[in-house]
Amino acid sequence: ASGTPPNPQIFFCIACILKDFNLTLRSIMDEKNIPIRTYQVCNVMEPNQNNWLRTHWIRRGPAQRIYIEIKFTLRDCNSLPGVIGTCKETFNLYYLESDSDNERYAHESRFEKIDTVAADESFTQVDIGDRIMKLNTEVRDVGVLSRAGFYLAFQDVGACIALVSIHVFYKKCPLAVRNLAQFPDTVTGADTSSLVEVRGSCVNHSEEQEVPKMYCGADGEWLVPIGNCLCNPGYEERNEQCQVCKVGYYRSLSSDGGCRKCPLHSYSTKEGATSCDCDKGYYRSETDPATMPCPPSAPHNLISNVNETSVLLEWSPPITSGGRQDLTYNVVCKQCVRDMQRCTPCGDDVRYSPQRLSLRSTRVSVYQLQAHTNYTFQIWAVNGVSKHSPSLEQATSITLTTNQAAPSTVMMVQSKDITRHTLSLFWDEPEKPNGVILEYEVKYYEKDQNERSYRIVKTTSRSADIKDLTPLTSYVFHVRARTAAGYGEFSAPFEFSTNTGGCRVHMCLFERSKYSQTKQAEEKNLQPGVRIYVDPYTYEDPNQAIREFAKEINTSCIKIEKVIGIGEFGEVCSGRLKLPGKREICVAIKTLKAGFTEQQRLDFLSEASVIGQFDHPNIIHLEGVVTKCKPVMIITEYMENGSLDMFLRKNDGRFTVIQLVGILRGIASGMKYLSDMGYVHRDLAARNILVNSNLVCKVSDFGMSRVLEDEPEGAYTTRGGKIPIRWTAPEAITYRKFTLASDVWSYGIAMWEVMSYGERPYWDMSNQDVIKAIEEGYRLPPPMECPLALHQLMLECWMRERADRPKFSQIVNMLDKLIRNPATLKRTAGDASRPHPSTLHHAPSEGSAPSLGSVDEWLKTIGLEQYRENFSTAGFCSLESVLPMSHEDLGKMAISCSAHQRKILSSVQELLSGMHHRQDTKVPV
Repeated sequence: ASGTPPNPQIFFCIACILKDFNLTLRSIMDEKNIPIRTYQVCNVMEPNQNNWLRTHWIRRGPAQRIYIEIKFTLRDCNSLPGVIGTCKETFNLYYLESDSDNERYAHESRFEKIDTVAADESFTQVDIGDRIMKLNTEVRDVGVLSRAGFYLAFQDVGACIALVSIHVFYKKCPLAVRNLAQFPDTVTGADTSSLVEVRGSCVNHSEEQEVPKMYCGADGEWLVPIGNCLCNPGYEERNEQCQVCKVGYYRSLSSDGGCRKCPLHSYSTKEGATSCDCDKGYYRSETDPATMPCPPSAPHNLISNVNETSVLLEWSPPITSGGRQDLTYNVVCKQCVRDMQRCTPCGDDVRYSPQRLSLRSTRVSVYQLQAHTNYTFQIWAVNGVSKHSPSLEQATSITLTTNQAAPSTVMMVQSKDITRHTLSLFWDEPEKPNGVILEYEVKYYEKDQNERSYRIVKTTSRSADIKDLTPLTSYVFHVRARTAAGYGEFSAPFEFSTNTGGCRVHMCLFERSKYSQTKQAEEKNLQPGVRIYVDPYTYEDPNQAIREFAKEINTSCIKIEKVIGIGEFGEVCSGRLKLPGKREICVAIKTLKAGFTEQQRLDFLSEASVIGQFDHPNIIHLEGVVTKCKPVMIITEYMENGSLDMFLRKNDGRFTVIQLVGILRGIASGMKYLSDMGYVHRDLAARNILVNSNLVCKVSDFGMSRVLEDEPEGAYTTRGGKIPIRWTAPEAITYRKFTLASDVWSYGIAMWEVMSYGERPYWDMSNQDVIKAIEEGYRLPPPMECPLALHQLMLECWMRERADRPKFSQIVNMLDKLIRNPATLKRTAGDASRPHPSTLHHAPSEGSAPSLGSVDEWLKTIGLEQYRENFSTAGFCSLESVLPMSHEDLGKMAISCSAHQRKILSSVQELLSGMHHRQDTKVPV
């Protein structure tokens, strides 16, 4: 990694004295008793020493930063008897830049100091007698150099020193070949941390697949190879070079492996062949090597078995295979009118099992034909060279007529006019009635009974009135149709609930989807029809999860531009993605470093299996993965403004309250989406929120996330690992139980971070102090200029009981109300500095209803004084106005916490009871 000196003959063999200088060129013996030449000075007996030694002019060449290796010996001042002057154990190193050798008599003041050099080892007179030479080696660097050359100078200020050698050099990345691209000797950058981008050139007989690049690091090491070259057809890669294919071998495409021996019945007569010529009488298809020439004869013994609108076709193989082993069958389907003279190809809705083309077996099932219709089927036997010798006898055919068939499945069932005991159902006719619909059958049962006890209603219309139902009960309904051919299959389950009287209830639809999704929805007690999260760690083969949830991207669509960081598994880069038919976009690219194990690969890609299941504007979006070549990559959208906490710190005080509430609303919307999927994040914090150029915030970093386990409380128990104490709910810290409610607690901390512009929660308190303070009921105070309504929402997120915390859907609604009514954000909770834990805000404690005359005093007594503004804005200014209050009134006042609602209404009832008691005893209110 070292370049040759800019001027090879200067190894400090040539020097001159700048001024009157008591320096002597001498020969001494080194530790191996070999004479060496040194410059020596030892004027320690005289004061005010200022001795200089300068090199000749040294040409800089391509170097922008040079390194000076100095080897010297130095006498210990304590070993010098009778020193009169001031003895030193250091000397100074200087340099002067110049475009030519015309500064040899420059004054010392024009030289710039590089460093003061001290010795690691010094010697004494005894050492000299024992011939123990203590040689010191020190290296210093200087840059950025811009002139054509430079001088080096050494100043002695009173030391006993001998300069043995000076080695001046610069660093470079050596000639290298990576991925069949050659990178030249490259001098390192001027800065000690700079990276020099170098484009490589393909080696002989190769071509670029992707522009090859590497970065030359400051230490002379090549970093981050990007792109590659491929050997031209007729050549193969060997020892980082493209070697020609020998006679009798070939290589057709640059994307092929190594040179291959010519197949049977083919040959090549020269080196570098891209294909082999067939022997006389043999043919080659576009996809196959040399083969036998003749096509197969036709299949025979074709028979059919018709079952309503399906048919099973079976046949025997051809008598003659054509001398090849690649025999396959193609199926041609035609639909014909009654006279069988006019036939047209079957439509795309016809299905074949296992497939229509390139069949290996001698049977195929054909589904979704039309009832009472004539069809002709042809079975063609083909091989790789059939087109070179076409024959009309390659196919055999059969004509048949389908039967009357049962109708297809009813797809959509809806309800109307729901009362306590009745409801009406209606539906569309099946997509394929396959005849005249004679009647419909409706099967229904109570959801909790799971079909053990069901009832049947039959009707000739596409609707039915269901009566004698139980109020406030969920029922599951299935509908099927009947023709003369019999009943079709029952529809997917549709769930409806009766109510308490005339109000229409929400319809829940079970989507017609895979059984596994329906089953998981039942097991998790989630609303049917809602997309649910699937934990990739539950897959027996993790690669299946990756294939299912992450799209594979061709590396030709990706352009890596620069390295922006180092991740746990490798470099993180920014770049561009251009998919066919789409515009080019900026992306972030995580790469997996070389030498990974299979487990590291799966761990790396597991993040993509998680993110790939999400589709929401406030969740980081996965573009896809690269798994079929190296480096393995995860590609996500690029978030220009980085993490939210750093972004807020850089822009402290620059946003309006409404803008900050908008940020909070975006985060809450993303978390609502995750919670609707039954997904617990477990590490929600401002550092894990990313911000794009439009200031849209997106939830990211799903490293600690897991799907909710199948348990009543919906909690996830960690298997060890660190927990972010300052952001974690107390039950999650104590019992490692993570739920959607613990995510709500973390959201409250994230709210506090946003309103304080990235302040560290609980400041410099230790984790143990934080745990103790929370356990004692203390909560974070409002940040400076934080609206009271927002701090009230934070306190609700930090309720001790999980059930008392709001849901993310309620949080989104509450923030929407605040945005629509900005006047509610004007009242602030006051300034907050960094208080001691004892001065932190105390969570409300239970209390009884008072007998006071003002609303403010009453709220203070029951520990809910944070709602004073809510009551005042809504017009509740006296206790008399509070008495008729209801749940609906509290909801309109944006008091959504159920525990607080219960507490307020309970206190109101006590006020009423107290007032009645006072009236009975004739005590004035």
